[in-house]
Amino acid sequence: MKNVHVNFNESLAQMLPHSIYNITYSDSTNETTVIVPSTSLYEVILFLRDHQNGQFRVLSDITAVDFPEKDVRFEVIYNLLSIRYNTRIRVKTSVNEITPIDSICSIHSSANWYEREVWDLFGIFFTNHPDLRRILTDYGFVGHPFRKDFP
Repeated sequence: MKNVHVNFNESLAQMLPHSIYNITYSDSTNETTVIVPSTSLYEVILFLRDHQNGQFRVLSDITAVDFPEKDVRFEVIYNLLSIRYNTRIRVKTSVNEITPIDSICSIHSSANWYEREVWDLFGIFFTNHPDLRRILTDYGFVGHPFRKDFP
């Protein structure tokens, strides 16, 4: 099964050379991780959903990690599933506090609440989101509680 993943990863890197920084495959988790620039995220997610050899049509979740010591402090992680090929892929991108990310709600409607949660808890803004507002904290809440510098 590993050869199938390695072949897909190599072809993915060749098909999207300017949109992918790095691709790794883990034998222990049987998952591929793709690192992309935030400006290419929408294109990569759309490609993974629609390409015949991928068909990653299920968005499992979106989350973020805060690394306040880095210049680009937030890592946003998208976990996708291909039911057709029974495989998972993780797409990662990094942004700073003020750089927005394109919403993928038009690709995966389930991204709506996930993006709202990341906005609410980390303060990462998603452009073109249909209804970006707080989802877990009160509307008058000040700050983003999952940031490591939150009091």
